[in-house]
Amino acid sequence: MTIYNLNAGPAILPREVIAEAAQGVLELNGTGLSILEVSHRGAEYEPLHLQAQADILELMELSADEYGVLFLGGGASTQFAMVPMNFLKQDGHADYVNTGEWATRAIQEARRYGTVHVVGSSEDASFNCIPRDVRFHSDASYVHLTSNNTIYGTAWNTFPETGPAPAVCDMSSDFLSRTVDHRRFDLIYAGAQKNAGPAGVTIVVVRKSLIARANADLPTMFSYQTHLKANSLYNTPPVFGVYVVGLVAKWLKRQGGLAGIEAVNRKKAATLYGALDALSDVFRPIVPRAEDRSWMNITFRLRDEKLEARFLKESDAAGFKGLKGHRSAGGCRASLYNAFSQEGVDALVGFMEDYARRNG
Repeated sequence: MTIYNLNAGPAILPREVIAEAAQGVLELNGTGLSILEVSHRGAEYEPLHLQAQADILELMELSADEYGVLFLGGGASTQFAMVPMNFLKQDGHADYVNTGEWATRAIQEARRYGTVHVVGSSEDASFNCIPRDVRFHSDASYVHLTSNNTIYGTAWNTFPETGPAPAVCDMSSDFLSRTVDHRRFDLIYAGAQKNAGPAGVTIVVVRKSLIARANADLPTMFSYQTHLKANSLYNTPPVFGVYVVGLVAKWLKRQGGLAGIEAVNRKKAATLYGALDALSDVFRPIVPRAEDRSWMNITFRLRDEKLEARFLKESDAAGFKGLKGHRSAGGCRASLYNAFSQEGVDALVGFMEDYARRNG
């Protein structure tokens, strides 16, 4: 039986990347050493580290003169604190838009360090939409968005105008999944375990001039300046995670870069949303407005919610793993990250059509 990995994260990786990473665990590029054994300052690892950084910037169409790529630990949750520690001024404030659980957590962390203005929120709508008519303060220390909301299935498909303040974006769930004018952001952070690699490495892409303005007298490991100056080698980085991120970046380039993978992801999402519309007697999308819907995390419910447990049990038995929605939201969630195939989406739609015939 074919297994289809629909988990929200840690998520599916390209099979060829997994195969190459498995070989690297046994022996890295004929060195006689495993990637798990090499020194992070040695000749075996350094070229991989540098190439991964260069490939990420190339995919994002960013200049290495203007932007740096940091490989850090602690997940995106650590960035919830590092961003305000570095950039929230004592006499200033930061603007945040609350679009779900992870934005809420980012707001909570930022409030430990200073004043936060929540300039937009969809909490009153159970986070099933993206806020409209958000107005940012021109004098904010920075503004913060969450590009894709994994739990609720919403996304900023068109980013708002954020004004002159530095713009920060948590892109954990849709990093490297579509073409974006990345230059409109001064700092982007993402846990790798959705689209870019395994859990354990966090990618921060940051404008160097922003780091030059960061708060001083921070704990060494929580200063972006530390990691930029040392090229993410101040301490031992998550070597294996960076290695796999580099392999994924090369794989993305072979797919035609972000434009190529965007076309694939658009088609996958359109296929599944189209099926939800066609099978509307049995299924319904949770996010009502099409312009707010995520391509990465497609959330839906059965019209008769009492039947969801049976549907999920049957889908799991048929090989569709990870289709159950987040425990805080319920329902169903299909995570169609970069490495999930169109064939997998077609198979899921076929299963849903069969289920609807039997239960409609």
